[in-house]
Amino acid sequence: MSGHNKWSTIKHAKGAADAKRGALFTKLIKEISIAASMGGGDPDSNPRLRAAIVKARAASMPKDNIKRAIDKGTGAGAGAAIYQELVYEGYAQGGVAVLVEVLTDNNNRAAANVRNIFSKNGGNLGTSGSVSRMFDRKGVIVLDGEKISEDEVMEVALEAGAEDVVAEDGVITITTDPNDFTAVVEAIQAKHDAGLSPKEEETPESEKWASLSAAVSMVPQMTTAVDLDTAAKVKKLLDRLEEDDDVQAVWSTVEYPDDFEDA
Repeated sequence: MSGHNKWSTIKHAKGAADAKRGALFTKLIKEISIAASMGGGDPDSNPRLRAAIVKARAASMPKDNIKRAIDKGTGAGAGAAIYQELVYEGYAQGGVAVLVEVLTDNNNRAAANVRNIFSKNGGNLGTSGSVSRMFDRKGVIVLDGEKISEDEVMEVALEAGAEDVVAEDGVITITTDPNDFTAVVEAIQAKHDAGLSPKEEETPESEKWASLSAAVSMVPQMTTAVDLDTAAKVKKLLDRLEEDDDVQAVWSTVEYPDDFEDA
């Protein structure tokens, strides 16, 4: 299928794959908890919770962790917490648009932290709606292109309802409508699970279907090209945002130079 992945999207996917497991699980637990808090703890009647569980399974989160996160959201378990969703919009250097999704139990703390990160790293916050119009909400699933072929992925993903499959720079990216995201992730997960050994251990067949990342993301309609010096400053801002405990996801329009990784 036709399509083109910008380096920023690929770099984000690789960064997600390299993230520390503990930090990743913390974000997934928050997502599951807020979904359960808003729509109840039954994934069959709560599409958002079902999608969050699928995403957690794609990241190999243990079932016990998932259950505890649901209990936390519904108030059935110890340490029940109420998270609120917030979205901040702003700009990094070079006119790069930035969207920040936050899940927090302390709005004042989250707002102060995000504002400080922008101001200390050459960015500035914008008003609501100032940059969100530049993004489309899409399901994005990324596989390791060195372990599996584009044709194999395309056959499974398109059958499950994917919009596009693109192989580029060592990764294979599946794009879906948000409403079809769960079905496509489950189809990929089924291929992974089918390849497990009888003892449910990883095999080469299951590993090739293991997703590097799977999330409903905000995909930029157009990207913002920057030079090497600006790229380093933009990356520093995005990294600092992603490191904040209250920040769930960060999206931007940045298009890094081809030689940025070697800079």
